[in-house]
Amino acid sequence: MPAASVQRDRPRRQLDALTFGLFTVALGTNVPTPLLLVYRRTLGLSDADITAVFGCYALGLIAALTVSGTASDRFGRRAVVLPFAVLAGLVSLLFLPAAEHLPLLYLGRLLQGAVSGVVFSVANAWLQELAGPDGQRSAATRGAVSTSLGFAIAPAMSGLLAQYGPAPTTLPYLVHVAVLLVGLAALAGVPETVQARVPGQAPGLGLPPEARRPFWAVLAPTAIGVFAFPTVAATLLPLLVVPDGVGVAYAGLIAGLALGASAVAARLGRRADRGAAPLGMALAAVGHAVGVGAIVAGWQALLLPAAALLGAAGGLCLTAGLTLTARLAPPHTRGAMNSAFYAFAYAGFGTPLLLAALGSAWGTVPVMTGFLVVPLALGGWLTRELRRRG
Repeated sequence: MPAASVQRDRPRRQLDALTFGLFTVALGTNVPTPLLLVYRRTLGLSDADITAVFGCYALGLIAALTVSGTASDRFGRRAVVLPFAVLAGLVSLLFLPAAEHLPLLYLGRLLQGAVSGVVFSVANAWLQELAGPDGQRSAATRGAVSTSLGFAIAPAMSGLLAQYGPAPTTLPYLVHVAVLLVGLAALAGVPETVQARVPGQAPGLGLPPEARRPFWAVLAPTAIGVFAFPTVAATLLPLLVVPDGVGVAYAGLIAGLALGASAVAARLGRRADRGAAPLGMALAAVGHAVGVGAIVAGWQALLLPAAALLGAAGGLCLTAGLTLTARLAPPHTRGAMNSAFYAFAYAGFGTPLLLAALGSAWGTVPVMTGFLVVPLALGGWLTRELRRRG
């Protein structure tokens, strides 16, 4: 092969390696999702306990996001992503004894959130820099699709292994660790992209002054839709439609469908460009209405279209947000800017916990119906802001 062709292929191979590495870390984050039904049986958990275990992931994640972006701007992307990718495997192993120990279950989810927050935000900045100025939209799509695919495959795989394989609370985590080892080998060949290191900064969002107004007006509202809607489909709806009647494999299928639709929509969202975020909010409103119908009627079959619509909504918001982040962020603040976006996005993981708590106080159907206001209001706001900003 000519030397010039090898030179052209090398950046593509590096992008593929980084994309795959990001996927293998994302794969671990939703392995516990369908297993929550197993943990409910082994640990005697209530529905509120289950949503709390799922939601504490967001606490660790948001805490990590306040420092990971600025740390990677200072020390480099590779220096941050590689060790935390290793930690992702160790955290999966921490879940092995958690079936009998509730504190370990909480600790595992908390650490899983922290590790994921670091890797996702910094790896996306790494992708954008590796792709170069002309590849920003492609890099944003890569990051969105690889993350969403990891999220989607994990619960489907975990649910099937838990229901039909041996050792339901052990084997899914071991499979993730095996795949992650391949991802770590791929990441080892990806070069550093940060050449000029930024001096130490205080932890925080790290928004450049010129990006603050568009961030709060457009990026933050878009970020809320990234995971708030798919997590409702993946965790809360299966618990509410027919309590104790949804099998582990079916719960994994619902979660996988929601997050798989997110991956597909993230890929297609490039074509929608500015309209991706408002379209995502519209799909969320329709999907949530179908989910409320499933709760009222008690029809498990309605979970399928609800999950697909809510997942697609999250994928459109993710692509829209990462694309705009790449446009707004100066190179020396790209890590911090991605962290700021993900901090708002992952706050959505607390939505099922919030809705479950409000539902226990005021009734499930009124609360779930009232939540329809959120995507409708956000969609109207984003449509106005994006039109006003041209």
